[in-house]
Amino acid sequence: MKIHAYLIFNGQCAEAFRFYQEVLGGELVVMSFGDSPACSDVAPEHRDRTMHASLNTGGELLMGSDTMPGDAYDGIKGCHISIQADDMVQAERLYRALSAQGSVQMELQKTFWAEGFAMLTDRFSVPWMVNCTGDCQG
Repeated sequence: MKIHAYLIFNGQCAEAFRFYQEVLGGELVVMSFGDSPACSDVAPEHRDRTMHASLNTGGELLMGSDTMPGDAYDGIKGCHISIQADDMVQAERLYRALSAQGSVQMELQKTFWAEGFAMLTDRFSVPWMVNCTGDCQG
C-alpha cells in the first residue's frame, strides 16, 4: 500500500505543479478539463482549469486538481506536505525554494529529532514541512 497527497486548488493547480517540478524534479502530467472526453460538458471558460495533475518523483506521487468554478473553496487546511531531505544541502535548497514568496512558520533549524526541520507555506498557500533527520550528512 502507498499513501499519496492530493491537493485541491482554485485555478492555480497547473502553475503550482510546474513550480513543484522545478523544485522537486520528476515527471509531470497535467490534464485540463478541456483535455477530457467530457470537455463538451464543461463551460468554455472553465476548460483550462486542471482536472488532474501528477508529479512522480522516484515513485512518490504528489497529485492535485482545481475546483470547478462556483464550488466553495476554503484553501488547503489541516495538513502539511512533509518532505524528507537526503542531506542538509538539499534541505536548505528545498526550504529556500518552497518558502520564496510564501511565509515561514519555523525557519530551518536543528531540533532534538532532526539536523534540520522547517515549516512554511508556499506562494500557492500549500503548507510544507522540510525534514532532515539525524542520519543526514552535510
